[in-house]
Amino acid sequence: MGGIEEGERRARSFADAIPHIVWTARPDGWVDYVNRRGVAYTGTGSIIAQDQDQGRGWESVVHPDDVRRVVAQWMSALKSGGEFEMEYRLRRVDGVYRWHLGRALPFKDASGNIVKWFGTATDIEDQKQAQAAAERANRAKSDFLSSMSHELRSPLNAILGFAQLMASDSPPPTPSQRASIDQILRAGWHLLELINDVLDLAKIESGQVSLSPEPVSLADAMRECHSMVEPQAQQRGIRMRFPQFDIPCFVSADRIRLKQIFVNLLSNAIKYNREQGAVEVTFSMRTPDRVRVSVQDTGAGMSPQQLAQLFQPFNRLGQEAGAEEGTGIGLVVAKRLVELMEGAIGVESTVGVGSVFWIELNWAPAPEIAAEAGKPAAPVQVPLQNDASLHTLLYVEDNPANLKLVEQLIARRTDMRLLTAVTGRLGIELARAALPQVILMDIHLPDISGVEALKMLRTDPATAHIPVIALSASAMPDDIKKGMKAGFFRYLTKPIKLDEFMDALEVALEFMQKGAVRG
Repeated sequence: MGGIEEGERRARSFADAIPHIVWTARPDGWVDYVNRRGVAYTGTGSIIAQDQDQGRGWESVVHPDDVRRVVAQWMSALKSGGEFEMEYRLRRVDGVYRWHLGRALPFKDASGNIVKWFGTATDIEDQKQAQAAAERANRAKSDFLSSMSHELRSPLNAILGFAQLMASDSPPPTPSQRASIDQILRAGWHLLELINDVLDLAKIESGQVSLSPEPVSLADAMRECHSMVEPQAQQRGIRMRFPQFDIPCFVSADRIRLKQIFVNLLSNAIKYNREQGAVEVTFSMRTPDRVRVSVQDTGAGMSPQQLAQLFQPFNRLGQEAGAEEGTGIGLVVAKRLVELMEGAIGVESTVGVGSVFWIELNWAPAPEIAAEAGKPAAPVQVPLQNDASLHTLLYVEDNPANLKLVEQLIARRTDMRLLTAVTGRLGIELARAALPQVILMDIHLPDISGVEALKMLRTDPATAHIPVIALSASAMPDDIKKGMKAGFFRYLTKPIKLDEFMDALEVALEFMQKGAVRG
């Protein structure tokens, strides 16, 4: 025994020289040794065997709010014989509680029986404070970015909205007026693209992007993206070819962000292509669990020097003076997003031939369809108005310019009348009284939020069936996700795109008309 006792004495002498709390415990978990640092830190003289008959001891210097949690995990470690690690607050000699990281490992004999527990407690208060400060800073930055996105989009909504109205007015504008309107629209959409890209990149770089990975159908995503870029391709005379999916193929990705990446690659392939050129999209299984999607163009191609600078922010590779507008940020954002989805992005290019941009993502199994999905939908009871040919639209919005814009848009429809409300609660009252076919809802209202108004409409049987379309300057991807999750029929962002806006209204009206037939 003398050798064991001498070894333990030397170990304790070594522990006393360590600037961390070190302790040992018996196999049953009772502390039988604390080094000098621990005794001096807690100021108890000794916490060994203190009130052990009453089940106390080291618990007396742990923060009361943490004791139950620490005891539960410690007892679990004793039962399993496994490692113990957790954070808790420990009382210093001056009565101040500071965060510590506690660890304990069992020492076992040849038969696997625990002979001793060895543990440490390291002060991590400064790290916790720094972490909390960083989290507060990130939240503040995220709030700032969302606010900036909203504030910048609101005036752009009026500029681009009324410019689109003027461009499609009757009688049409003169050629000189049309040229001026086109300049306004071109500059406005370019400014919007710049705002979107800069805010998106800032949010990604600050770690404030939240992704929702799920199995996403490549066929569906490509079909949607194709329809989004087709007008751009037709304007340039670019032929587009997309793959046929004989067998469904799914990848693990965030649905909204994946479409953002595809649209960026497709838009670039069109923008930097030659006139009457072509864009071909293909996909292949690189490995059994890895899918590659490639976008090939017939543009001018890039030199090795240009390729080396490709994913640098604001670097347009000498295209700054060219006719095509851009920000030099889109590809950087795409790269960051692909990597956040555990994927990869790359490019192969030949000067005079063209470029092939590709992304690789993890393959995903097809999502399971709930059994209830095959059941017929319950009939929707839709109250019919006296004049069934006249559709009522309610717009809840407090911005006068936005109200005027939508008012002029709806005035072009002889089959539709517009009601407006400038607060959420007034909008709810008007919806209950008029029972409109469609409701347009701003998110930021002076009394309650558009999301709160939506919830109140959904809980009222009289208005629960009415499709509510969000129309908001809160246009960050996270804002859109939250809005769709809240239950909006569609989530449209400002500035308004006339075609998209009118299409959404048509879909909502069709939805209501089908409900009326079923009812």
